[in-house]
Amino acid sequence: MPFRKLPIVLHKHKICIICEGDEEFDYLSCLKSLNVWNDNYEVVLDNAKGNGNIPARYQDRYQSGSFEIVFIFCDTERKPYEQFEDIKRKINSFHGTYNAAKHVIFYGNPCTMQIILSHWADVTLNTPAKKRNAHLIFQYTGVHDYKGKASQRKIILNKITKENYLFMLNRVRSMKNDDSSIGSSNFNLLLEYLSTDNDRWINTINSYLE
Repeated sequence: MPFRKLPIVLHKHKICIICEGDEEFDYLSCLKSLNVWNDNYEVVLDNAKGNGNIPARYQDRYQSGSFEIVFIFCDTERKPYEQFEDIKRKINSFHGTYNAAKHVIFYGNPCTMQIILSHWADVTLNTPAKKRNAHLIFQYTGVHDYKGKASQRKIILNKITKENYLFMLNRVRSMKNDDSSIGSSNFNLLLEYLSTDNDRWINTINSYLE
């Protein structure tokens, strides 16, 4: 069982979210800037710069003693989801329990753009391939030939508001919570945790991990 010393909570609950890459990091940074989350939480975002780096980054942040809880936000990518399944295996192994991953990993199947587009429409993406999704991204955001460039991400994220945040949340709530199903996500759970003033969920999740 991994050892860590939990921080003493004086004011806000300090939470770390490991983001798979730039798109996830920028998106969560955008949501954080909307001030739609409860002020009880101090959310620290950490860009892993690739899903292969997530398990080691998670272990480092978890054992640092700086956070009450550490989460992961990532894509499932394409079937058979080998890298995503590898992340889950490593998180479960780290905690020494078979279901730790389901409590700390928040995903979009097949990709984060599925969630981002939910700010404007009910959309099911069948692939994480940017080229194949470009027409839908253009339709709902006006960004032509999306390639994931920083300038393109900025244009899209500048269109996110408190109002369409609520539309996104309701749409994601209606998605399946089954990471093997295309068009699924459990991202709404993370947002609901961060929105409530009832912080008992932190101890509940940690009880599954420790």
